[in-house]
Amino acid sequence: MSTEHGPLLGPAEIRELATALDVRPTKQRGQNFVIDANTVRRIVRTAEVRPDDVVVEVGPGLGSLTLALLETAAHVTAVEIDDVLAGALPATIQARLPHEADSFALVHSDAMLVKELPGPAPTALVANLPYNVAVPVLLHMLDTFPTIERTLVMVQAEVADRLAAGPGSRVYGVPSVKAAWYADVKRAGSIGRNVFWPAPNVDSGLVSLVRRDEPIKTTASKREVFAVVDAAFAQRRKTLRAALAGWAGSAAAAEAALVAAGVSPQARGEALTVEEFARIAEHKETGA
Repeated sequence: MSTEHGPLLGPAEIRELATALDVRPTKQRGQNFVIDANTVRRIVRTAEVRPDDVVVEVGPGLGSLTLALLETAAHVTAVEIDDVLAGALPATIQARLPHEADSFALVHSDAMLVKELPGPAPTALVANLPYNVAVPVLLHMLDTFPTIERTLVMVQAEVADRLAAGPGSRVYGVPSVKAAWYADVKRAGSIGRNVFWPAPNVDSGLVSLVRRDEPIKTTASKREVFAVVDAAFAQRRKTLRAALAGWAGSAAAAEAALVAAGVSPQARGEALTVEEFARIAEHKETGA
């Protein structure tokens, strides 16, 4: 089944599907369906999806982006929490891209609970992430599936800015540092409100994450490093000596760890790279 957009979904098809399924996008799940075929093709292009890629998509909704991914990738696995949407998606794929139906798999689950995926290991993550859970879902997928080399996610513009921010930026914070642990992160474009149904009251942004060739060199575990990051930004207006006092056991112990790591105790978390946070984590016991 195809339309003026080829097998992809346009505004009329999205509304027809939604009506047939009695689907009303919910704010609770952050659902905004993409109704523009050019936008999903642009996302696939920007993600540099290749014919040999195994793509995992989170929150496929009615299947707009899923169909565009299937046109290019070797295999697509979609993770959908919504019962009705998960139930309908395979039929949409079968109707609109029957030749690619065997290259599609559905996981009916909360993405935060997914620990394994059927079929070959994913090489790319491409998703229009529900705004209210975008950061935890992104970090969970990068952590759980180390074979994901390239990621392109569409998120609220403000979240996109935060994820891609570097040290010293006003919006640099916990998401920026944790994303940088896994990948080189950058903004990859903006998406207007009119390509969604319902139109959100915020703009959207694309974020590209390319897995680091080498993990951060540190003897500290990811959990230990992230504990420092969380502590530093929990009181971001304070100096690190004060902000890390609880984490280290005392302000003096925090200062000793900072000095040993080569970081000024008077600095603030927003000035530090992920590598510097890792060095601080390594020196926790110094002076404690």
